[in-house]
Amino acid sequence: MRISIVTPDGELYNETVNAIVVASDNNGDYGILHGHVPIISTIHQGYIKLEQENLVYYVVIIGGILEHHNNVVTVIAQDAFIGNSKEEAFQNLHDLRTERIEDNKKRNIELALAEQELKKQIKQSGAGSL
Repeated sequence: MRISIVTPDGELYNETVNAIVVASDNNGDYGILHGHVPIISTIHQGYIKLEQENLVYYVVIIGGILEHHNNVVTVIAQDAFIGNSKEEAFQNLHDLRTERIEDNKKRNIELALAEQELKKQIKQSGAGSL
């Protein structure tokens, strides 16, 4: 069975797997094996356990939609991160989100400073005054 996991940043995972287990806070837990009936499901927050031969991976999903049809699983997620365990995947996602928050704070500060400088320059030039 093939699974593809896509986020706004691009494709995170695209491989053949033996089985998947979906754990979602809004739809509970369920498994999908080869030949499973078609399904469409949402994943508000949860994870997907991917079993590939002797390997097991976990992908944390935030804000996702899962579709299974003809042994192809497609997941479109707002955010996702992969790990060798649930805990590692959740920690990696937490670290990424913390980094994004810090980057956003820095950009907001830079934008506010640029706006102040622009207002100062406009005032000094006398632009807009009659």
